[in-house]
Amino acid sequence: MQAWVKTGREQGKTSFAFLEVNDANCPPNVQARIPLCLRSLMRLVTGANNNSADATTDGVAARLNSIKSSGNTKTEPTPGRTLSSVAYLQVSDGSCATTLQVVVDSSMANLKELTPSGSSIVVEGVLKEIPDATKKKVELKVQKILHVGTADPAKYPITKTRLPLEFLRNYVHLRPRTNTISSVARIRNALAYATHTFFQNHGFIYVHTPIITTSHCENAGEAFQVTTLYSEADRLERELKALHHPTEADIQAAKDAVKQKTEDLQELKKNNSDKASIDNALEELNKAKAFLSKLEETTKLKPGLLQKDGKFDYSIDFFSRQAYLTVSGQLHVESFAHGLSSVYTFGPTFRAEISPSRRHLVEHWMVEPEIAFADLEDAMNCAEDLLKFLCQWLVDNCMDDMKFMANQFDKILFDRLRLVTSNSFERITYTEAVDILKKNVKFESTIEWGMDFNVDQERFLVEEVFKKPMIVYNHPKQIKSFSMRLNDDGVTVASMDVLVPKVGVLMSGSQREERYEVLEKRLNELGLPLGHRAFSDCHAILQQNQIFTFHKH
Repeated sequence: MQAWVKTGREQGKTSFAFLEVNDANCPPNVQARIPLCLRSLMRLVTGANNNSADATTDGVAARLNSIKSSGNTKTEPTPGRTLSSVAYLQVSDGSCATTLQVVVDSSMANLKELTPSGSSIVVEGVLKEIPDATKKKVELKVQKILHVGTADPAKYPITKTRLPLEFLRNYVHLRPRTNTISSVARIRNALAYATHTFFQNHGFIYVHTPIITTSHCENAGEAFQVTTLYSEADRLERELKALHHPTEADIQAAKDAVKQKTEDLQELKKNNSDKASIDNALEELNKAKAFLSKLEETTKLKPGLLQKDGKFDYSIDFFSRQAYLTVSGQLHVESFAHGLSSVYTFGPTFRAEISPSRRHLVEHWMVEPEIAFADLEDAMNCAEDLLKFLCQWLVDNCMDDMKFMANQFDKILFDRLRLVTSNSFERITYTEAVDILKKNVKFESTIEWGMDFNVDQERFLVEEVFKKPMIVYNHPKQIKSFSMRLNDDGVTVASMDVLVPKVGVLMSGSQREERYEVLEKRLNELGLPLGHRAFSDCHAILQQNQIFTFHKH
């Protein structure tokens, strides 16, 4: 195994050497020929498979002689230490929640330049075990200081106290240094990696779908429009201000000039003048006509968006038609499923819905898998397996960050994760769910068959009735998309929603309608425009190509 470290033989030199480490417990990510991050270092010296430094550190000196470390000081020196002779710095490079204790002697630097929180340092030193340590197992004894970037305590806004998230919005460039934002970033990174791992391990192919599209997928939500018409309108307005706007007298004078030059040309031809004179007269006439045409066009130009027949003229827009930020990659990825079988897309989607609810995001990343020759049962199994895999991945790989989130924001976080990983999801039909909700009188709003559930009703089912994750399937066709497969009863479709505690619906999916004539009938019933016919054509390419999809928010 190789990692970017500096060996004892290389002390005093500027070049780096690869240190061979023969340790079966060392994770694969430290094999990369990149600078050794604190997360990899902690795993290396502890032999642990997570980012915690709680494991034993026997034989640390045998694993690493000397290392180079860099990062930002997270706190002031450890209380109780003698600042005049030595500084104990807590340094983080952001790769994990753990900090490295760095010991600097006063003979090496002015300690006042190192100790302010937020300062940046790059040092070399020897990694040593801390005898009788309870939390920190190792520390770095600094032998050489390579760089110091001192933060001004009077101006640096990130303090040790817990800062409101709204306050951090004012310091976008500094907030990744806070424990909260850095933990969220690492957790998101882990979940993204785990998502790709799950699908790649199950034979799926990752498909990139466009962010800018002319398709408004299933009217899934209000879309942000992408247009250059406004910039064109601004450009036109600037040009109009710079132009001399012609008056009626200017236009009449130009018309008179054209008339006069036309008569002059005719007179030359009548008198059988030489060819050169006639050509010159013709050239002058064409110039006069061009000038008149320009004046007349200028009078037609008006500030604002260009319109045609009372509507915005999208033919002069960048894409020559209306275009949007995508609300879903589903339509594009479905076409790939016909050729590649099991596919998924994972990227940003956008909804232009104004809502005070924290559940509605303007931008969010969504996972959208598609499997050919699959049914609703396959959809439910895949969704359940994915969610369990992701929750277990967090426990196995993000323990320190998850502990921080549990301590600061959600005391029962791990209980809910265990609910997901240790239980089979309850599965009930929409009709059965309605019957359960009707028997409960705690809700202010009544529930009738054919109505969509609100968040309170969803959470009641999953938190109070079944007390574990659940899947509600076979919804009424009027509250779901036209593309979902119509069941034999003619009133419900093969759809499913995955409900989890505290959230409600986390995933949604369905089996797609592959029967062309049924899909055509649904289009006609809903009065959908002909633009949706391409969607039906995609579904009908293979009559028995049953496709399912689910969306993970």
